[in-house]
Amino acid sequence: MWGLLIIGIFVLVVLISYFKIQPFLSFLFVSVFMGLAYGLSTKAIIEGIQKGMGSTLGTILTIILLGAMIGKFIAKSNASVSIADRLIKVFGPKRLPFAFMIIGFIVSMPLFFSVAFLLLTPLVLTTAKRQKINPVYLGIPLLASLSITQGFLPPHPAPYYLVTHLPGAEIGITLGWGIVISIPAMILSGWLFGMTLKNIPATPMDFTEENANMNQPSFLLSLCIILLPVVLISINTFFKNDFIEFISEPNIALFISLMVSIYFLGFKRGIKWSEMQKWMLDSVKEVAPLILTFAGAGAFKEVLQSMNIGSEVLVIAMNNSINPLLLSWLIAALLRIITGSSTVAGITTAGIILPVLAQTDVNPNLLALSIGAGSMVLSHVNDTGFWLFKEYYGVSVKNTLRSWTIMETILAVVGLLGVLFLQNFI
Repeated sequence: MWGLLIIGIFVLVVLISYFKIQPFLSFLFVSVFMGLAYGLSTKAIIEGIQKGMGSTLGTILTIILLGAMIGKFIAKSNASVSIADRLIKVFGPKRLPFAFMIIGFIVSMPLFFSVAFLLLTPLVLTTAKRQKINPVYLGIPLLASLSITQGFLPPHPAPYYLVTHLPGAEIGITLGWGIVISIPAMILSGWLFGMTLKNIPATPMDFTEENANMNQPSFLLSLCIILLPVVLISINTFFKNDFIEFISEPNIALFISLMVSIYFLGFKRGIKWSEMQKWMLDSVKEVAPLILTFAGAGAFKEVLQSMNIGSEVLVIAMNNSINPLLLSWLIAALLRIITGSSTVAGITTAGIILPVLAQTDVNPNLLALSIGAGSMVLSHVNDTGFWLFKEYYGVSVKNTLRSWTIMETILAVVGLLGVLFLQNFI
């Protein structure tokens, strides 16, 4: 079985990385290939693929679409620039890396990594040029915070999927402990590690800033809209009634946040409804490949479950007395290194680790966080984030490995240590 798994993942990597085949099609091919090679019936394979896609997209599709739409409104309205300007003014030029770390953490809470990256990177590069600061030194703290929210904090798709598929996990609790772990991880991997990169060679893309401060919403309004989904989702942790449970459900929380964005960032600023509809349609187009990738990953995960790989992992864990949190981190890390996708690593690991969760008393909220941490290990040439950083910041592959890859790995290790530390108290 393990040989088949290795071959299947190798084929997946070759199809995506070498032949440049769309990940969705690659996942489908490998799912069918592994199912047939293992001896599953064609009916079982088809049902597994359908179930995997349905359960995955049924959980996160609305989250992805609403999050993308909110991100588009935040981008088009310059709400993120409004927040950035205020924080830069408060922190001053000498503490800009710390300021951008805070900006990234706040802005990326309701946004996908790629959306937040494309939204904030021009601001970082423009500020670096204006202040004559190395852009990598300024950008790594920002990117550390973006990666942390993507890996640790619901309602981002991977953490949300983990919380909703690990029995006993709760969104508010996972979010709270995720923030606790995020703080030291962000400081160590972003701010402190970034200080070692002041002299790294970089020729970044050039962005103009003529329109950066035109018709911005207020700082308070921008901050409230960005934090609204986080507040709505978290409130159920502190207050319990039917209405609170309704509005704190992530799909509803993001829908409410989108309605607020449409009114305050659209209608109140004189934006025509036709223009706002175009923004939302564009946002859907931008995340369509992401949705397909999630669907393929869900199918792959379900086929792995049909092969009882999770039971094999359980046997290994029991025979070797491996801490389930460490085991889940290692599995997610291996899948991240192989596939290049933190989301694929997280979703697949959840399917593999479920039997372990059922047979141990491990805290499911910490398990979700350990998987999230492992899914950030060693981002390299098969990860789109690696190339986004390299191209935008204008650094060599060697220096991308030296900066971006090490930053991601520090995040993952500190995240694991944080989870293991919290295990002693909860």
